[in-house]
Amino acid sequence: MTDLPSVLFEERQGAAGKKIGVATLNAERSLNSLTLDMIDLLQEKLTAWEADADIACVFLQGSGEKAFCAGGDVVALHAGSAAYGEELPNQGAIDFFTREYQVDYHIHTYSKPIVVWGNGIVMGGGLGLMSGASHRVVTESTRMAMPEVTIGLYPDVGGSWFLNRAPGRTGLYLGLTGASFNAADAKFVGLADRFVPAAEKDSVLSTLAETDLSENASATISAVLHKFEKDNIEQQPAGNVQSHYDQIQDLTDADTIAELFDRITGYEGDDKWLSKAAKGLAGGCPITPYLVQQQLERTRHLSLADVFRLELTMSTNCARRGHFKEGVRALLIDKDRNPQWTPASVAEVSEAEVAAFFEEPWDQHPLADL
Repeated sequence: MTDLPSVLFEERQGAAGKKIGVATLNAERSLNSLTLDMIDLLQEKLTAWEADADIACVFLQGSGEKAFCAGGDVVALHAGSAAYGEELPNQGAIDFFTREYQVDYHIHTYSKPIVVWGNGIVMGGGLGLMSGASHRVVTESTRMAMPEVTIGLYPDVGGSWFLNRAPGRTGLYLGLTGASFNAADAKFVGLADRFVPAAEKDSVLSTLAETDLSENASATISAVLHKFEKDNIEQQPAGNVQSHYDQIQDLTDADTIAELFDRITGYEGDDKWLSKAAKGLAGGCPITPYLVQQQLERTRHLSLADVFRLELTMSTNCARRGHFKEGVRALLIDKDRNPQWTPASVAEVSEAEVAAFFEEPWDQHPLADL
C-alpha cells in the first residue's frame, strides 16, 4: 500500500469552464504540521495553478477536524539547530525557514484568490500560510496563537507584518505572550475575513463551484462568503482581544522590555485569559520579548519582502544561538518542560545578545530575489 502524499491536490470543475484548485494538508496525526516536503509540494502546485488560465481560485484546507495547521515541524527543525556553544550541525533549519518564507510570500502576492479554511488549530506556520491569503475563513473551533515564546523563537512567518497591523498594541501582546485567540479575535486583529461554521465547508465549496468565477473572481468569492457569514453569524463565539483591549493597552504601556515583562507577568486579577497570557510570557524564553519588540520596531515601515528577509536573518540566528534548540528539547523532545535558558532571565539579557540576532550571517541573502 502506497502512502498518500503529504499534500493532496484536486481540481474541481466549476462554472463557465473554470476550475477550483483544492489543496489539502495531509498530516492529520501531526495536526498538519508543516514539513519541508509539504512546503515544496505547495509551492510547486501554487506556481502551476497560477499559470493555468483554467484555475479561477485556490482553496487551501487541512485534513481532519482538529487543525488547519498547528505550525512548523519543529521536532525536525531541532535536528538542524545548534545547542548552546555548538556550531550549526547542517543547513536543515536554514533551508526550512527559507522555503517556508518563500511560499508564505507567494501566498501574500498570489495573483489569484486563495481561500484558506482556518478550522481548528492555526498556529505558527499555519498562520504563515493563512495570513497572506485573499479570503481567510474562521470557524467556531478556530484557535490561533503565535506561541514561539515557549520554544526560544519569535512570531515569524510574516508575524512582523501582521502583528504590526493589529489594533493598538494587541499584536505586541499576542506576540509576547503566545495567547490563544478565536474566530472573533482573528477578525478583530486582521487575521481573518469571514466566520463560517465548520459544517458549511462542503456547501461553500459547492457554491463556489456553481458560481461564475470567470470575471471578478475575488469580489464574487467575497460575496459568497459574506452570505454564509450573514446567515450564520449568531454561531460566532465571543472573543477576548477586543473585550480586553483597554487592559492590553495598559499592560503594554512600558518604556523598557524589563518594565513590559513585569507589567504583563505581574497581572494579579481573576481574569483567566489575561492570567494564562501572563504565565505564557513568564515561562517563556528570556530573549523572546526583546526579539518581539525589536522585530516590530524594525519592520514597521519595511516592505513585505524586506520583512521576510529580516525574519530569515532572525530565525537563522535563533537556530544558531541555542535558544531554539533548548526550547524544543524541553517542550517536545525530552518533554520535561524545564528549559535551561542562557541567559536565565529577562534582566540578564544584554544589548549585544539581542543585536546578534539581527546580524546577517551570509554575503548573499537567500531571499534576495523576493
